[in-house]
Amino acid sequence: MMQWQQQTCLLTGATGGIGQAIAKALANKGVSLILQGRSESRLQELSDSLTGEHKILVADISTLQGREKTCLVAELNAISMLINNAGIGQFSLLEDTEEAVIVDTLETNLLAPILLTQELLPLLQKAGLQQPAPSYLVNVGSTFGSIGFAGQSIYCASKFGLRGFTEALYRELADTNVHVSYFAPRATATSINSDQAMAMNKALGNNVDSPESVANALIQQLETGHARQFVGFPEKLFVKINGAFPHIVDKALFKKLPIIKRFLRREKDVEQTAQEALS
Repeated sequence: MMQWQQQTCLLTGATGGIGQAIAKALANKGVSLILQGRSESRLQELSDSLTGEHKILVADISTLQGREKTCLVAELNAISMLINNAGIGQFSLLEDTEEAVIVDTLETNLLAPILLTQELLPLLQKAGLQQPAPSYLVNVGSTFGSIGFAGQSIYCASKFGLRGFTEALYRELADTNVHVSYFAPRATATSINSDQAMAMNKALGNNVDSPESVANALIQQLETGHARQFVGFPEKLFVKINGAFPHIVDKALFKKLPIIKRFLRREKDVEQTAQEALS
């Protein structure tokens, strides 16, 4: 049985929509939290809204300095759980995607959690030996870590990479007391999605979950100990079909491509208008 009140969790990306919901769900379970993010005011506001006493950590984990600060705080507080939740979205054709966006997406969604996990793994291994229950590492991925989707090629690349990293690490640490798991939500109503991306989801009939339901699914995964959790039907079915028969998913998504590209063009127009207003 999960011993929630004995857990100290470092939650990255705590001020995002899913992050806030996860923080609330864990705090209600009695978990002590280290809430990481880039905005001190938003972190403090989140901490004040939660049950219990928690710490805030202002750091940019995509930088060496930010990771060093994060690791120091994690060590001082003897974490037993790491949830790599920080992430950013990307909604554009590859030909319209600036190099800086590509680099930032891969650094934030893939490189930062890999490097942070590498640095914090000794702490998790130590915690797993000092308590009867294991320590926990959760990497928050996406359905798009298993299904390539037009207009989100870089985001998909980052989440495909995170899924592969998590699966390999799960097998690498199978003989230790560190429990590794991969958590993959589908589309969620948060600010990571632009207005055009949300409008596209509606036009395509894609299901969109609330952050709270996503957080509850993560809690359930931790309680059951499942190594992989894909949220929502029929998305979890599409993940399996795409893995075995990708040509079936190809055909289904090819039919939706005109709609997808229509909203991608609108996104590009919005960005151009914003740039012109600033110039």
